[in-house]
Amino acid sequence: MPPIVRAAESAPLLPINAMSSPAPTLVWLRRDLRLHDHAALELACRDGAPVLLAFVFDTDILDALPRQDRRVELILEALLDLEAQLRERHPGLGLIVRSGRAREQIPELLQRCGAQRLVFAHDDDPFALARDQAVRAALPATVRVDSVRDVTVFERRELLTGQGRPYTVFTPYKKAWLRTVDAARVSERRPQLEHLAPSALAQGLPSLSELGFEATDLHPRFRGGATQAQALWAEFREQRLAAYADTRDFPARKGPSYLSPALRFGLVSVRELAREALGRPADEGAATWLSELIWRDFYHQVLHHHPGVVNGPLKPEYAAIAWEEGAEADTWFEAWCAGQTGFPLVDAAMRQLAQTGYMHNRLRMVTASFLCKTLGIDWRRGEAWFAQKLLDFELASNSGGWQWAASCGCDAQPWFRIFNPVTQSEKFDPKGLFIRRYVPELAPLSDAALHAPWEAAPLELGGVVLGRDYPAPLILHAEGRARTLARYGAVRGLSKD
Repeated sequence: MPPIVRAAESAPLLPINAMSSPAPTLVWLRRDLRLHDHAALELACRDGAPVLLAFVFDTDILDALPRQDRRVELILEALLDLEAQLRERHPGLGLIVRSGRAREQIPELLQRCGAQRLVFAHDDDPFALARDQAVRAALPATVRVDSVRDVTVFERRELLTGQGRPYTVFTPYKKAWLRTVDAARVSERRPQLEHLAPSALAQGLPSLSELGFEATDLHPRFRGGATQAQALWAEFREQRLAAYADTRDFPARKGPSYLSPALRFGLVSVRELAREALGRPADEGAATWLSELIWRDFYHQVLHHHPGVVNGPLKPEYAAIAWEEGAEADTWFEAWCAGQTGFPLVDAAMRQLAQTGYMHNRLRMVTASFLCKTLGIDWRRGEAWFAQKLLDFELASNSGGWQWAASCGCDAQPWFRIFNPVTQSEKFDPKGLFIRRYVPELAPLSDAALHAPWEAAPLELGGVVLGRDYPAPLILHAEGRARTLARYGAVRGLSKD
C-alpha cells in the first residue's frame, strides 16, 4: 500500500516558527495512544523543544491482515480521539499520520520536520525490535534517539533472581515485583503539553477505506479511544474492582475489566492501573487484579530473555511432542475455530471470539487446553488463531498463555493437568447463560443437559437433535485425556510402552 500523502505536502514543510524555535522533537506513538500519564511524551517535553506527535500505520503489519480487522478500526478511533483532544487544546495542533513502512516513514518525517530528536516507548516484540533498529540505522548520527519504558511496570533485566538470572516461575517473580515496586515506579508521568507544537505535516487522518480496510462490527465498549477507555476504567474501578476475585471466572457475569484492548494499545497507562490496585492493600479484588497485571509483566520479561518462545516451547524437551496431524486434525482444528466441537462451553467461547474479538480469560485457558490436550493439536496453531482474532493480542501474553496451557512454557500447569470442559462448564456457567447466548441452538436444553448434551435423555434435549442441530463431540474427553497422557509421557520418558 503506498503512503498516504496529501496535496499540501508536495514541498518540504517545517513547523510553524521553525526559524525562531529550537529543532523539534518527534514523538513516535505506537502502543501509547493517549496524552495522559505518557512516558515518551513526558520525556520529550523535558528540554523545552517543540514536540510533534506522529503515528504510522505500518504496512509491514497491516498488509498481512484481512480487510476487515477490528484492531485497525480501534486504532483509527483512538487516533481520532487523540486528534480531537489536541484540537481542543489548540486548533493548530494535530497528529502527523502516515501509512507505509515505518522503518522508512519515520526517518523521512524526521528529515521533513527538521527534528533532531526521536522519542518512543520501546517494545520487546522481536518484530518491533528489528523495526526500531532499522529506523535507528537510517538516521544521521546527529539525531538523538531515546526510548523509554511504558508498556509494563517492570521490564527486561529490572527484576532478576538472586543469581542474576531471569525468572521462569511466576510466584517468585510476583514476590520480587511486589517487594521492589515503589511509588516512584508507578507515579504518573505528566508531560508538559504546552510544548506540543503545530506542524504543516499534520494534514488530518486517513479513512479506513484510504488505508485499504472496511468498517467492522467493533463493539462500542472498544470504540472512542482513550476517552472511552477512561470511562471504562472508571466504571470498573468504582463498581467492580472490589468484587473481581469473586466474579472474574464466570463468563456470564460482568466481572472482568474489559480493559485488555485499551492496555494493549496504550489507551490507559499500566502505571495508573497498578497505582490503583497497590493503593488498596486490603482489597482482595484489587490484589487479584494486580496479580493479572504482574502476569503480563512476567510474560514480557520472558519474551525479552527468551525470544525463541515466539516459534517454539521454552522447555526444549517438549519440542518433540508428536501432535496430531493429517486430515482429521485439520478438520478438528477447523471445528475448534468455528465453535463446532460439540462441547458447548468451548464452542460458546470460540464464537465469542469470532463475533467480538474478545474472549473471557477463564475461557482462554479452557479453549487452549481443549485444543492441545483433548484434541492433541499443536499449541502454535491455536496461538496463531488467537493472534488473528484477539483485539488485545500481545505476542508476549499470547505465547506465554498458550505455552502455559500446553505445559511447555514458564510456570506452566503440570503436563498431566487437563481441563475437563464439562466440569468447567458446570462450575463457571451452571445455568448455561453464557452458552445460550453464543450457542443459541442449545437454548431449548435443560440446565442439566446443556453441559454434556450427548449424555442427556431425549426429553432433556428439548427437540435438539445432535448431529443435525448441533454437532456430536469430536472426541470424548476421557479418550483425549488418555492420548495426551501417553503423548506427554513418551516425551518425558514416562510412557509404559
